[in-house]
Amino acid sequence: MDISTTPSEPPLSDPPPSTRQRLFAVIGLSATAVAIILLVLFVTLEPVLLVGGLVGLALVGAGGWWLITERNPRRAIGIAGIAMGLMIMALAVFKATADGDTNLWHFGVLLLVMAIGILAARGALVNDLHVIDKLRSGRVQPHRPVLICNPKSGGGKVDKFGLIPMAEQMGIGILILEPGMDLAQLARDAIAGGADCLGMAGGDGSQARVASIAIEHQIPFVCISAGTRNHFAQDLGLDRENPRAGMIALCDGVERQIDYATVGDRLFVNNVSLGVYATIVRSDDYREAKVETTKEQLPGLLGSQAEPFDLQFTTPDGREIDGAFLIMVSNNQYVTSPSLDVSQRRSIDDGVLGVFAVTAKTGAEAGRLVASTTFGLGQIDPNLHQFGATTFEVRSHSGRALAGVDGESLSLPTPLQFKIHPKGMRILVPESNVLQAEKRRARGINIRALLAIAEGRTVSRLGT
Repeated sequence: MDISTTPSEPPLSDPPPSTRQRLFAVIGLSATAVAIILLVLFVTLEPVLLVGGLVGLALVGAGGWWLITERNPRRAIGIAGIAMGLMIMALAVFKATADGDTNLWHFGVLLLVMAIGILAARGALVNDLHVIDKLRSGRVQPHRPVLICNPKSGGGKVDKFGLIPMAEQMGIGILILEPGMDLAQLARDAIAGGADCLGMAGGDGSQARVASIAIEHQIPFVCISAGTRNHFAQDLGLDRENPRAGMIALCDGVERQIDYATVGDRLFVNNVSLGVYATIVRSDDYREAKVETTKEQLPGLLGSQAEPFDLQFTTPDGREIDGAFLIMVSNNQYVTSPSLDVSQRRSIDDGVLGVFAVTAKTGAEAGRLVASTTFGLGQIDPNLHQFGATTFEVRSHSGRALAGVDGESLSLPTPLQFKIHPKGMRILVPESNVLQAEKRRARGINIRALLAIAEGRTVSRLGT
């Protein structure tokens, strides 16, 4: 099946920020600058206190942002950051002088300015309520939805959460994936029987296969997070711990248009891994014992004597790279810098592939680089390659490469042609997910983004 022929792919360009967003960006930047200046003025005679106060200021800002862009239980992280930052700031301000009344006034002014800055930044980076309500208005009520269930997925989550009885009560058609069945054919049979919406209760690999059939027949898809890790549901902003919450979308959902990616003619919703991870996934023991299999094989694959894999690619600046221990191509870019969002995507509709690759002389060196990247220490290393692209090619001298496609092991002919399909998937979600997705996108707040918005420029999606 050739997914790449799906019509009506919109252009990558986004509209420039609105006047409202530009105003909020200016206010947010100004408030941040004022807060720093005030803190310097209040504790300028004590360098140690000044450093501590700036650290506290940063913690309050980050914690406040997490508080207003997250939901429980992760919102508690923001509250903890605020509490810790306030304590550090209070210590710095109140130790600066012996005048308690003056210090209290200083502290109150700082809190007010910080609150203004955080709320203004949110206004600049999150769509206003009018836009969100407009998105919510795209309601779809399928007449004959069908839910395909994999009872083995996620250790039996379909049965654990009672998804089949719930679907029966809602009047949703049900198909059970039994061992040996062809999932793609099961989805096609459902459409042949009149289904106008397909849902999949299973893991990421199953989600991708059923979604590809829905795209092929131009009908909406619903993701029900009944797998083990549910990365796709997580990065959509769905509640992956409660698959029942997504069931309403099969009968009354809000339509979102998100990206999908392809390697050749095969669709993937998360990523394709080549090199180390693809080799581990190839093991027969991996499905039943992921952690144990990884621990057993990783030392040999990243040991001091390990050699790079037969993988080649070209960077955006034209450099030819030959030999890599790891290449990961993702449907939109993952967060790899130090963050509570590390190894997650803040959005799946930015119209860009994420490419992350590690090259090194030895496996041990590659392993150290991968580890250091988690802590933000490998960003300037020449053996680390990280960029965005709309298309990407991976070659090999042998003519084939092992690949983990959304966690499924495959041997694919090379060259591998990767492509992003912007907003090519119609997906139905619960109404609350629209706002949650906007909040998730906005967690990537940074000064550069606010500056771009203040200047009226669209925030770049192909940044490193």
